[in-house]
Amino acid sequence: MSSSTTAITHTALDGKGILITGSAMKQLAALCREQGQDQVLRVGVRSGGCSGMSYTMDFVPSAEIHEGDEVYEYTAPDGGDFRVVCDPKSLLYIYGMQLDFSTELIGGGFNFTNPNATQTCGCGSSFAV
Repeated sequence: MSSSTTAITHTALDGKGILITGSAMKQLAALCREQGQDQVLRVGVRSGGCSGMSYTMDFVPSAEIHEGDEVYEYTAPDGGDFRVVCDPKSLLYIYGMQLDFSTELIGGGFNFTNPNATQTCGCGSSFAV
């Protein structure tokens, strides 16, 4: 278990949403600044991957927020704000998930820890429920 897994996590301003570690908050805040004002981070799941389902994460224009989507507001330690959007079907699979970020050469990048997953894959982006 890496030390970042036990690090303080951040929730959305309403206390809900995906848990985000400090290192992931720092990385996401920087990425959000690069993307511009009108972008949100959409997270979700889709069929596929080694274990049956895989995570999706991408910046999209805020105009692509759909009725029924959950929108979570986060404030990074440096004061930057960003929004994370998730569709209702994906939320069933990723509720309570923790998002971490690692700078390791092998296995680095964003990592998902999902308490709902019954099986995960070595790639870190695929799971089964």
